[in-house]
Amino acid sequence: RPSAKRGLKINEYGVFDAKTDRRIAGEREEEIYQILNLPFIPPELREDRGEIKAAQENKLPELIKYSQIRGDLHLHTKWSDGANTIKQMAEAAKKRGYEYIAITEHSQSLKFAGGLTEERLREQIELIQRLNRELSDFTILTGIEVDIKSDGSLDFSDEILSKLDVVVAAVHSGFKQESKIITERIIKAMQNRFVSIIAHPTGRLIGYRESYQVDINKIMDVAAETGTILEINAYPERLDLNDIYCRMAKEKGVQLVIETDAHSVDGLEFMNLGVDVARRGWLEEKDVI
Repeated sequence: RPSAKRGLKINEYGVFDAKTDRRIAGEREEEIYQILNLPFIPPELREDRGEIKAAQENKLPELIKYSQIRGDLHLHTKWSDGANTIKQMAEAAKKRGYEYIAITEHSQSLKFAGGLTEERLREQIELIQRLNRELSDFTILTGIEVDIKSDGSLDFSDEILSKLDVVVAAVHSGFKQESKIITERIIKAMQNRFVSIIAHPTGRLIGYRESYQVDINKIMDVAAETGTILEINAYPERLDLNDIYCRMAKEKGVQLVIETDAHSVDGLEFMNLGVDVARRGWLEEKDVI
């Protein structure tokens, strides 16, 4: 331990000389690191996952900050099961300093969530194009949260998906499929050239539902091959991917995106939670689109 080697004792009251028991630091956290000749370790990294060694080698990550977030690519509006209009979501995002958002309603299989038919999606694309002509210094991207069916096929044709800026693919059924089946199901979706992002990759709902038995290691390997982006869903009941998987993705060279899955303007606030998860996962700005 660094403290013992330097003749120091550390406890909740501060840093003490091991021989004299004299308190020599502890008023501020920074003092403790200074006396140990270590760079400051952000609180999010203090999980005994190699952060001290990284600090000793001057290899701590420059953690991503909320101020570096430029947009949100997973939003719902009144067109499906959201509470606000597209324009309201755009205006709220712009007030937060964002440069863009993507509107990603549910697709047609999710009838209970107001999933869009292809015809309705085409209508929405036209509306977004009109809104973009009205807005200045802000872009609304067209998109969809397309359902990954039980066999891995997608809820919409490639023809309509090709017209979108962002395609977020997600599992919303068949949560109890065997590991091999649900893993191959997601991989099949990732191999579709129009799929940009896999949403809430493990499917957990904190306090309600465990993750499905997906082989996340295999999913990440395929994501690295296909260039598919994996989501950090910032919705409070999801926080999926979690911090451990975020770090795994970073080590595998998989690109991540922090998204709120907001169904109202208030839901945009969840971005802070997603950034917190990313920071716990050692992510830097370069790791997140």
